[in-house]
Amino acid sequence: MSRPYEKVVFVCVHGRTCPRQGSLETCEVLREGVSEAGLRDKIRIVKSGCFAQCGHGPMVAIEPEGIWYRSVTAEDARELLAGPLLSGTRLERLLHRPESPGKNVIPQSQWHIPPSEQDS
Repeated sequence: MSRPYEKVVFVCVHGRTCPRQGSLETCEVLREGVSEAGLRDKIRIVKSGCFAQCGHGPMVAIEPEGIWYRSVTAEDARELLAGPLLSGTRLERLLHRPESPGKNVIPQSQWHIPPSEQDS
């Protein structure tokens, strides 16, 4: 094997919207799930900087597959664990399909921020 982990999962926790949309909780659920499955030596969950997809979050990217997911809540994280991370399937309903390559920030008026995080 030429790399220390089979998969590396990046969770945006430092952007303008993802932290306010629950990405820290999503990251924690992913970390707990990987640990509970005994896969800490195979799958690494990493807190990431901004993916420049603000408003679509929480954003999660899985490498080496190069698959990005959007709007991944803590509840969705368990489904992500069971599917893409453990069995290699895609979770179609959360796939991020940007309109164009590169930066895809949606207008602030369209951000879906939970009410408790609006003023954070």
